[in-house]
Amino acid sequence: MHDLACVVHVHSTYSDGTASVPEILDAARSAGADAVLLTDHDTLGAKRDGWEGRHDGVLLAVGMEVSPKGGHLLAFGVDDEIGHEGRSAEEICAAVRAAGGLAFPAHPFSTGSAIAKSIGRPHPWPALETCDITGLELWSLMTETAEQQSSLRDLARFVRRPEGSIGNLPKANLARWDELCRTRRVVAIGGLDAHQTGLRIRGRALSPHPHTRIFRTLRTHVLTDDDPAPRDIYAALERGRCYVAMDSLAPASGFEFRAEGSGGTAEMGDEVQAGRWTLRARLPRVADVAVVRDGRAISWSESDSVEHVAEGPGVFRIQAALGGRTWIVSNPIYIR
Repeated sequence: MHDLACVVHVHSTYSDGTASVPEILDAARSAGADAVLLTDHDTLGAKRDGWEGRHDGVLLAVGMEVSPKGGHLLAFGVDDEIGHEGRSAEEICAAVRAAGGLAFPAHPFSTGSAIAKSIGRPHPWPALETCDITGLELWSLMTETAEQQSSLRDLARFVRRPEGSIGNLPKANLARWDELCRTRRVVAIGGLDAHQTGLRIRGRALSPHPHTRIFRTLRTHVLTDDDPAPRDIYAALERGRCYVAMDSLAPASGFEFRAEGSGGTAEMGDEVQAGRWTLRARLPRVADVAVVRDGRAISWSESDSVEHVAEGPGVFRIQAALGGRTWIVSNPIYIR
């Protein structure tokens, strides 16, 4: 499988971003990203204008962020805008699915600014348990990093240089996701919510958050065949063939996680029947690695590989850290 390093949840001048689509593609190329999943608010304008496809080595897939007043929803693989006026959260998700799309709540665990809700209001997705979602944005980097700043000084430091304020993936996010996965498949992705906040003057964007730097941080690695099209990315996401990685700590491409047993081989995202399964993971470098079962770490090692016999049911995933910071979080293998 080909490991495609994707920057997900990016906004352009088609909605409230300061960068044009060509500038976003240039930034992704400079940052070494393979693909951009564009998600402008309530519009597929970039798709209608013919931007979807490959551009000098960077693949652009155009989705949208459905943006009612409450929580927002990333919709991938739809050909027309999904309206939200007068619709409940469940109805919005159902509309995305009926259109053949994938529904991923954006920043679903948002708590609002730690300083004051007047600075940043909470905007979580209101109905994770009852909506027909494909998955969720497990880590919404810019949104959650901004919300975590606990003083005006910290917030100013974040505005000046956001990379220096990035911490760990919130434990509460992991706990909620693990809980959801106990009863159904919920695919996790990592999103930037990148707007390149700033001003656009005389055709140039001026921002302390340039995409060239932000695109080097959190990525969703999607496992596809070689030379994928946007539809191939969406198919892999739907199956859970992806993992989340903070590539600014170390390149994560090449990470593998599967289970082998009498029933064959199971990959990330697969649901299989309980039995004797051997979990195997390979990392591109030595890290602190945990095997997590139903939200609880059951083995730890400092290694670049893992082998663990899983007897009985459970939702198993891999979590790796470097220097105490979250590096890789796999999607699970579900042994039911």
